[in-house]
Amino acid sequence: MAANRGRSVIITCAITGSIHTPSMSPYLPVTPQEIADAAVGAAEAGAAIVHLHARDPVDGHPTQDPQYFRVFAADIARRSNVVINFTTGGAATMTIEERLQPALQLKPEVASLNMGSMNFGLFPMLKRFSTFKYDWERTYLATSDERVFRNTFKDIEYILTSCADNGTRFEIECYDIGHLYTAAHFFDRGIVKPPLFIQSVFGILGGIGAHPDDVAHMKRTADRLFGDQYRWSVLGAGRNQLPVAAMSAAMGGNVRVGLEDSLWLGPGRLAESNAAQVRAARTMIEALGLDVATPDEAREILKLKGRAAVAF
Repeated sequence: MAANRGRSVIITCAITGSIHTPSMSPYLPVTPQEIADAAVGAAEAGAAIVHLHARDPVDGHPTQDPQYFRVFAADIARRSNVVINFTTGGAATMTIEERLQPALQLKPEVASLNMGSMNFGLFPMLKRFSTFKYDWERTYLATSDERVFRNTFKDIEYILTSCADNGTRFEIECYDIGHLYTAAHFFDRGIVKPPLFIQSVFGILGGIGAHPDDVAHMKRTADRLFGDQYRWSVLGAGRNQLPVAAMSAAMGGNVRVGLEDSLWLGPGRLAESNAAQVRAARTMIEALGLDVATPDEAREILKLKGRAAVAF
């Protein structure tokens, strides 16, 4: 354990995403003010990076309208030193052009980027949630059994080249082993630069599972493809969140938690905030004899451009 002393683990907190709907948890932030408050709370709890989606404040549906990102990002930046990370994934119902706009216009330090088209099955959630506040919610989940989350090679290159002058580093989201090879393709071509920030995603229906063998296989493959030219992080969906985070921390990686990926803090227990999940991850990391990275340490580890170079 003593050998771990001094190694800093980056905690990313994904504040509100497109997977869950407002009816699933009263604690899911929806309005720009709620999202900003949740992000600042997560940072105060120990998150070095906050990963941000936007919601329409009227009915909570996912939106990539840059006006919302501008409002909550500026608010967060006024109140915290945390690294701000925008989604380019948005939701599977959006066009690639729509998904790109917040990162393109506002030039954050980090933006997420999915590495492949995939089935993205949200429909099993209908077994756990029977009533919904808004009409769009049930349909959004139910129709995911026929919806492909599109991320073609052309789409990925479009996002990378469009943002090339922004200095934004990408959180490269890999939902399966093949996505690592897609990342390696763009790395070998020099379109993405080291250190790559690889976010391995486990437990989404349509992607790789969350068994320890899956986690080890993802890490082993990334090590072979990228050597010391990348930094590894993980997110586990739903009940897999903290177990997968623990595996990553023990294996030398970083972790992502947050209400985007899981609404839960334990069996049958809803997380009352993003900060609560960050605190749980921090307790686990520190119990392993590791340190939690500050935002500026994360900037150094990931070689980010710095908060002065954003456009919000």
